[in-house]
Amino acid sequence: MSGDTRIGDAEREQAAAALADHYTAGRLEHSEYAERLDAIWTARTRADLDTLFHDLPRLAPPEPPARRRDRGRLPLPVVALLVLVVGGLVLTHLPLVLLVVAVVIFFKISHHRRGPRQWHGSRPARRW
Repeated sequence: MSGDTRIGDAEREQAAAALADHYTAGRLEHSEYAERLDAIWTARTRADLDTLFHDLPRLAPPEPPARRRDRGRLPLPVVALLVLVVGGLVLTHLPLVLLVVAVVIFFKISHHRRGPRQWHGSRPARRW
């Protein structure tokens, strides 16, 4: 992208976030940070933004988020065993108590395998 290319709000927000990272790292004093932040929001071209970062090191690109393993799935042998047990109980008309016991055991096995549930909500907002 050339220096005379006009920028939009997305580029300004990106620059403001990068400037905040530099400020947090201690590379800028508060007054200098505020001055440059004001200049970001009045910048019109890529060159206007580049001059605000000329004396600051480039920030490393953010690392992609780590892939999480799907821990909610049960292995096929456990599912097959559960189907056989429940199917056998239904076909042989054994008391409902045995069916309830089988379901409780199933959930105990799956809970033990996964560990206690953890909250996976959104992160709290950053405070600057």
